[in-house]
Amino acid sequence: MEPELTLLAQSAGTTVVALMATDAWHRVRDGISRLWRRTQPERAEIVAAELEAGREDVLAAAAADDEETLDALRLQWQGMVLRLLVARPAAVEELRALLDQLDPGDPAARHITQHATASGQGRVYQAGHDQHIAER
Repeated sequence: MEPELTLLAQSAGTTVVALMATDAWHRVRDGISRLWRRTQPERAEIVAAELEAGREDVLAAAAADDEETLDALRLQWQGMVLRLLVARPAAVEELRALLDQLDPGDPAARHITQHATASGQGRVYQAGHDQHIAER
């Protein structure tokens, strides 16, 4: 699997969950639903239901300051988006455009490239967003 797809899915999952608890909710719901209807129409209804249920979960988790649940929801959406991108590679550009529309802050930030080198007994770990920890 291409690392670029994984990073795009991670960005999408994080963006979708973050915006579920904001005034941008309707744009998120409509944009993600439209993406699935065009690329995997047979799954569009399921995804729409997941969006609705996910929003309720995000609102409850945010109110309770429950980062563990928010992390789980981000991972859930990352997985759903990644499966879509693997099954329908043509959706990559449409997803990028949607993310730029939903979160216009810095679209270049979504085009992240990671490189890690380990030698001997070295290990490289990644922790959230752009934090990197290396152990030698």
